[in-house]
Amino acid sequence: MKKVLAIVLALVMCLSLSAAAFAGGETGSVYYLNFKPEVDETWKELAAKYTEETGVPVTISTAASNTYEETLMSEISKSNPPTLFQVNGPVGLANWKDYCLDLTDSDLIGELTSQDFALTEDGVVYGIGYVIESYGIITNKALLMKAGYTVEDIQSFADLKKVAEDITARKDELGFAAFASTGMESSSDWRFKTHLANLPIYFEYQDEGITSTDAIKGTYLDNYKDIFDLYINNSTCDPAELSSKTGADAESEFINGEAVFFQNGSWEYPNLTADGAFTDDDLAMIPIYIGVGDEANQGLCTGCENYWCVNAEADEADIQATLDFMKWVVTSELGTTTLANDMGFVIPFKGAVESPNVFVKQDNEMTAAGKTPVSWNFTTMPSEQWKNDLGSALTAYAAGTGDWDAVVSAFVDGWATEYQLANG
Repeated sequence: MKKVLAIVLALVMCLSLSAAAFAGGETGSVYYLNFKPEVDETWKELAAKYTEETGVPVTISTAASNTYEETLMSEISKSNPPTLFQVNGPVGLANWKDYCLDLTDSDLIGELTSQDFALTEDGVVYGIGYVIESYGIITNKALLMKAGYTVEDIQSFADLKKVAEDITARKDELGFAAFASTGMESSSDWRFKTHLANLPIYFEYQDEGITSTDAIKGTYLDNYKDIFDLYINNSTCDPAELSSKTGADAESEFINGEAVFFQNGSWEYPNLTADGAFTDDDLAMIPIYIGVGDEANQGLCTGCENYWCVNAEADEADIQATLDFMKWVVTSELGTTTLANDMGFVIPFKGAVESPNVFVKQDNEMTAAGKTPVSWNFTTMPSEQWKNDLGSALTAYAAGTGDWDAVVSAFVDGWATEYQLANG
């Protein structure tokens, strides 16, 4: 009898251990180092709901704007490193490939709507794109109308320049500026040293029939100067003040009706519509025109630079927990609804929920009308140092302490130097 009781007790203990494992004990935990500060709280709420549902602990930590690489470098060396992180494309992968798990046979690959969203090298999938986004010039339609124009009046750089300079000439009468501040503080400068800089790169690549280069020519840097000048000289503040202007400053200026235009992306939608600041009818996103190409048929800048990677050096149980969490996020009703409605994401997965994001809808409408989206080529920028040096040169130029030749040098000479350092 004692022997039978002992067997029963042993079975109970095994079942209890199995249950504990299923609830997140031996199945590990997840630590996601998030790239996007604007959705930090939403990720944390979603993670908490996943833990409540499965028992698997999920930690979300978010790097401050423009500090992701440094944060990841610091966190990856700790005793409890991120199990899930992101790279921005081939250049980012080159820095982190040794830490990236081979995802070729993962369940998540089968959920992608296209294999184009898998980041591969030599036939191995190291990253999975998880969001498609668009950026351009966000426009307050009511203010634009007050100035006597509509978005249909802006179909080229010449049109944009005419409207912006007219608004500036009547700034005191109208009570608002053309552009929100072109902030060059670190929370904002990526909009210009990366996203705006994509335009001259895109058009040069189009001319050359290439998708990357070891030495950029800078063919369209005069056009880059034209759009940057238009921004800083028709803004809410003096160009000399831009070094300290933040992303929050620009967003606040736009929300408070101080500016008609605000260069940013579809990820801004939740912030702009929160608390009824704007309705969909108030907002439009127009292309960033720089006076190059077939502007009448140019669309928004649309693409992906956000690729999930799983830490290959994490514990096996944590790796599996991370893969399970990723799949749940992009297939479950709660996960896909949160991504679409609360984060405003368009995700390249079969279970995607249609996004209510008005900028996403406008991008789709432009594409359907035959306009060509501008691809994201900034993922080929040779290094973060290149971006930082370009940002410094732009800041000095805006402040009047540097000239445009220094910007050209940072763009062209800096590209060749940084490419060689990364690939030499």
